[in-house]
Amino acid sequence: MLLRTRGKATLNRVIWDAENPEFCNLPSFLFGQSMGGAVALNVHLKQPDAWNGAILVAPMCKIADDMVPPWLLTQILIGAAKIFPKQKLVPQKDLAEAAFQDSKKKELTVYNVIGYNHKPRLGTALELLRTTQEMEHQLENVCLPLLILHGKADIVTDPSVSKALYEKASSSDKKLNLYDNAYHSLLEGEPDEMIHRVLGDIISWLDERS
Repeated sequence: MLLRTRGKATLNRVIWDAENPEFCNLPSFLFGQSMGGAVALNVHLKQPDAWNGAILVAPMCKIADDMVPPWLLTQILIGAAKIFPKQKLVPQKDLAEAAFQDSKKKELTVYNVIGYNHKPRLGTALELLRTTQEMEHQLENVCLPLLILHGKADIVTDPSVSKALYEKASSSDKKLNLYDNAYHSLLEGEPDEMIHRVLGDIISWLDERS
C-alpha cells in the first residue's frame, strides 16, 4: 500500500487508512512531494513503527531562502495572519516558473483544475513556515527506510536540507538521489527522460522492499 500525502490530506485520515484492517497486512509506504514531504514526515513521527518506508520527492523540510520574504516583511505577515488568516497577501514568485523546467509542461499548469494558482493565504503560509522550522529540528528522529529524491537546481525547496535529512536521519536504510540540473517538479515539470528516470528509481526502490 502506497499512501500519497499532499497538503490537503489530514494526518488523522492518513493514519486511519494505515490502521484499516483491510490494508494492515500490506507493506505500507508513505509518499510525499514538496509540502507533502513534510506531511509524510509528520505522519511517520506520529507513528514511527507503522510504515515500511517513505519516498520523499523534493520534500519541503525547509523553504528555500530565495522563496521566503525578507525578515521584516515576514514578521509583519505573521502579525497580519492572526487577524486576516484567509487573506491572500503573501508575496510569492511564479511557482510554475521556479518549479517547471520543461516549457511545454509549464504552459499546461494553468489547466490543472486541482492546482492552487493564487498567492498563499496568510494562515497557510504561516503554518508552512512553522512546520518547516519545526521539521529542521527533528531530522534525527526519522528512523524508517528512506528514499529522498531532489533536483540540484531546485529553488523552491532547498536540496541542502535533503542532504541534511539524509545525514541526520537515524534510519539504517536510507538513500539520497540528487539529479543534476533538475528543478523542483521532478515528476511533472522535467523533460520526459528525467521523469522516467526518477520514476524508475522509485519503482526499483519499492520493488526491493515489498
